[in-house]
Amino acid sequence: MNTKLWSNIVKEALDKTLLVGKFFCALHVTNTYLFTPAYVFGPSMLPTFNISGDFVLAEKISPRFGKVCLNDVVLIRSPEDPRKIVTKRIVGMEGDNVTYSINPESDDSFKTVVVPKGHVWIEGDNKYMSRDSKDFGPVPYGMIVGRIFWKVLPFESFGSAVKKRIV
Repeated sequence: MNTKLWSNIVKEALDKTLLVGKFFCALHVTNTYLFTPAYVFGPSMLPTFNISGDFVLAEKISPRFGKVCLNDVVLIRSPEDPRKIVTKRIVGMEGDNVTYSINPESDDSFKTVVVPKGHVWIEGDNKYMSRDSKDFGPVPYGMIVGRIFWKVLPFESFGSAVKKRIV
């Protein structure tokens, strides 16, 4: 009788362990290949995102298959610090001519660049408080981590995440 009781306990423990293992495998696959939650904050994407932060969802399928477009807001690995993920808007694809203000705060001098093959030009919506392609140049397409598609928090902005860029 005692062995049967222990046998049932061990069987139930193994069943629960396998269930938890399957859950974490599914979570890993979802987060790595399908979509990921992200907390975006800071002044560079004002007014699209709050300075104090927004909780968003970013899908990872479009960047993997080369389907991001102009005006998409993306999570991208920072060219300056690869340990950081930043949020920016794509304003130029490969082959596009991009004209930008060299110093938007002090003068009206502009520069035009051609985005090279395999790269994108990214900028923050707040041109006065953003470190982006104006500072470090075009970014390799492979550094795009995901395309933001849904705002989760705060609740008053719940829904489809990104509206067209305000210029």
